[in-house]
Formats: sequence, C-alpha cells, structure tokens
Amino acid sequence: MSKILDVEYMHPRDQVALVISRIYERGLTTTSGGNISMIDEDGDLWITPSAVDKGSLRPADIMCVKKDGSIEGLHKPSSEYPFHKAIYDMRPDIKAIIHAHPPALVSFSIVKQIPNTNVIPQAKQICREVGYAIYDLPGSNQLGDKIGEEFKKGYMAVIMENHGTVLGGKDLLDAFQRFETLELCAATIINSETLGGTHYLTDDQIKSFNLQVRGQLPEFVPNTMSSEEREQRAKICEIVQRACRQGFMLSSYGTVSVRLSNDDILITPTGKSRWNLQPSDIVKIHQGLKELGKNHSRALLIHKQIYDKHPHVKSIIITQSPYIMAFANSRVHFNVRTIPESWILLQDVVQLPFGEHFVNKTTVADTIGVNSPALLIQNDSFVVTGSNLLQTFDRLEVAEFSAKSIVLAAPLGKMEPISDDRVEELRKAFLG
Repeated sequence: MSKILDVEYMHPRDQVALVISRIYERGLTTTSGGNISMIDEDGDLWITPSAVDKGSLRPADIMCVKKDGSIEGLHKPSSEYPFHKAIYDMRPDIKAIIHAHPPALVSFSIVKQIPNTNVIPQAKQICREVGYAIYDLPGSNQLGDKIGEEFKKGYMAVIMENHGTVLGGKDLLDAFQRFETLELCAATIINSETLGGTHYLTDDQIKSFNLQVRGQLPEFVPNTMSSEEREQRAKICEIVQRACRQGFMLSSYGTVSVRLSNDDILITPTGKSRWNLQPSDIVKIHQGLKELGKNHSRALLIHKQIYDKHPHVKSIIITQSPYIMAFANSRVHFNVRTIPESWILLQDVVQLPFGEHFVNKTTVADTIGVNSPALLIQNDSFVVTGSNLLQTFDRLEVAEFSAKSIVLAAPLGKMEPISDDRVEELRKAFLG
C-alpha cells in the first residue's frame, strides 16, 4: 500500500529526517556529506546533526538551535550551521535550506560552471537563476559569508566551488523540489554532452510552452467509488512513489494515468508533490468533467487523446528521467536495439520536435501505436503506454536502463545494435 505522508503537518524534526533520507536513498549525498535545515514559526532552527550517519538518521537525531541561540538535542548541530544561519539572516523569505553533494552538480562545481536550466520547460521557473560561491573552508564563517552574499543577490540556488550545492525554499518541500530539478538539469546536460551535445530551449520557447497549457475541466460531484477505482488509485500512488525513489520522476514533474473499465480516467494532480501522493489526491475524469475540488495534470489532453485513439492503451506515464532525457536534449536517436528485452518492450522509439505536440494537438496520439508504445518529445518528456500500469512502468524502467547503457557505452566505442534480421526473429518469437 502507498505510504501516507502529509509532510506539511509533520513536526520539523520529522520533515528534516524524511527529506535527508530521500536525498541519501536517491544517492544524492553521502553518509557524512550534506545537511538540511528549516526555520519554524517560532524562529527556531532545526538542522541535521554533525557526524551522524545520513543513512540511519531518526527524527530524534535532528538538532534544534533555538531563537535565543541555545541548543537542544542528542548531538552537535551540523558543522555547516554557520552558512545556514547566514542565509536565514540575509533572506527572511527563505525558511528551509538543503546542502548536499549530488554527483552531477558537484561535476559543475569542480569545473566552475553553472548548469543552464533551459534544458526542460519547467526548470527555469523552479530553479530560477543560479549563483556561484567561491571556495572557502567548510564550516567556516567565511564560507557562510560568501554563500550568504550570493543569496543576498536574490538567488534560490548556489553552486559552491569544489564543494556541492545549496538551495533555499519557502519550505522544505519547495527546497527539495528545486534541488531535484537542478540535479536533473545537470545530469541531463552531462549525459547529453556524452552523446554529442546539448540543445537548449530559448526563453521564447519556454514562454510559448507555458501559454499553451490548457485550463482545468468543469467539475462533477462523484457519488460512488468502485473497488476497481480504489485499487487503481492506490496503485498509481505506489508507482509514482517508486518512480521518485528510482529517480525517474521529480516532486514537480511526472504524470501517471489509468483508464478504468467504464472509460473514466484516473490521473495524477498538478501542484502536488509526487513523493507524497495519496489516493485521495488522484483526480477522476468522467465524461469530460473533473472530480470536484481537484486539479488534474496539465498533460491531461495528451492522455485523453491517446486513450481516445487507442483502445488497447490502459495506462500512460509521461516523465523526465536523466538518461532518457539525454536523447531528448542531444536530439540523438534513441536506438533501443541494445538487448532483446529492450526492443521487445519498446520497439523503435520515435522522437518528436519540441513544440510540435501543442502546434498539432494530435501528434502524440498519432505517433503512439501497437508497434510504437513509447516516444520522446525533444527537451520535454518521455511518453510511454501499456495495457496496464505495471507494464507501462516496466517499459519506463527498461527505457531508462537502456538509455543509461548507451550513454555509458559512448566512451568505449560505437554502439553495435541488434541487426534487422535478429529484430525480425524477435518480432516473430515474442510479438506474433
């Protein structure tokens, strides 16, 4: 069953422990590296402890630095407390801070570069402009001053020279969403460069993308809920949370839908953290109306067009994962003829130009088919379909693993795909 977590109502120590565990489990910091904090409504600062294993932190381990400067807790506050305090002092609008050493952002840190967030449409709005802080001794007041000065300029994210990154937010979920998104941008750029180069969106393209997003459907009042619907709501939450844990989806992006036997659609909402999704958050679409009081994903139109055109499709996932998006951003053909499983599940993946899916509204639905269950939209997303939710997620996993294998193989030599005659052999043996 889905784990129900209403983070906004958690005690600060529980929020801090939960978010640092997510960061560690995703492989975005180490046992000894990274620290996070938040300020509560009383002005007290809750922060991860110094020299305690990030992989086993409990809420009881989280330290509290009171507004008057006194310290409560079982340990010492993080050695990086000085720069947390410096940021809070200079930016009263910031209520939460995440500092970590995620591999892709550290790569930018050690070559003294800032990732260009125009790789995907939503990133610039989430991350905003990114600053760069010159190196100083970890834990020193001097480092705190340098980072604080960058935040004073209005940045919400700062790359730290030869160190890592630090991000602020209006709350811990906001900071975590910014952290995930910036790391995805960095990883996508690195992987795209490995394949041959990165194509960036212009500000005008991002503006056009935001303008084409349609509004919400009219509402209806649901009066019954079938056992099938209850089951699928829970399954959607389980799959979304699994996708988040595996790095296939972000707090801020990723859409999952299921078509019920009566042709109603269940779809993930907009404006809700994917990590914390609950069955009650899922939005039901019935005869062109949305469930009362909820906001469906902005990608609903694409989902609906696919369902309308393809009766065999019962589930859809649209998301961004770092290795698949390397192909969407480099514009290199995603050749899934790597191993038999990859081709059997995905066949040949078509790549659509960015923006074509909202100039020609039916392009995605027209491209998807029985023999083409998945496609890429350049600088935007990966769209994958299936006859049930587990099959759709399996295809997503296989696609990301295949993309990763190709990226990792690039320095070794030219990929030798499965030949046409062997593909035909696979088609006859497995697809009929």
